[in-house]
Amino acid sequence: MNVLGFDTATAASAACVLRDDGEAFEVEPPAARMGERPGHAAELMPAVTRCMDGAGLGWDDLDAIAVGIGPGMFTGLRIGVATAHGLAAATELELRPVSSLAALAHGAAISTLAVIDARRDEVFAALYQGEGEVWEPFVAAPEAVADRLRERGTGALAVGDGAVRFRHVFEAAGAEVPDDGSSSHVVRGLSICRLAATVAPEPVEAVLPDYLRLPDAKPRTR
Repeated sequence: MNVLGFDTATAASAACVLRDDGEAFEVEPPAARMGERPGHAAELMPAVTRCMDGAGLGWDDLDAIAVGIGPGMFTGLRIGVATAHGLAAATELELRPVSSLAALAHGAAISTLAVIDARRDEVFAALYQGEGEVWEPFVAAPEAVADRLRERGTGALAVGDGAVRFRHVFEAAGAEVPDDGSSSHVVRGLSICRLAATVAPEPVEAVLPDYLRLPDAKPRTR
């Protein structure tokens, strides 16, 4: 299956084309990009084009589009999912929604705590063991996540921009947090593509961002 996958749950835009021969053509942002201002509107489609050109595929050669649906930052998720909707509708390709937290933890051989910075001094988190989900995604203060990890009584590898921002909290709970510059903190487009094979396609209108909480911006009342 030839798959285009991308994710905009964090500040960085990630994209990949995974060909049916197993070769991947990926735009993987550096970990430092996670702490910068998001630029998905300007970055996402050029990244997609670069991956498509590198793979030597046209839209007619693709079998599916996969998109990270979060949880993550509101504006980024809206841009990513809206882009996926538009591409899927225009090309009539099937659309497969993938958890951004699952993609963050994908490929780790040990117990992995995926943590995305949710702002407001909170994080989006989920715990995975191999390919299995131990804790389903939730939003909480980092200290509450750390307490839950202590109660479990086992260590974990904590990855993601939330793990970097609250390193001291998670390390105090016994988690191992890779160096700030580690690529393990980035949600990769390749992981989105690989996980797409494990989820069923959904109608375009059914693929929605997984915000996990109400938006930061609220309408003004008179």
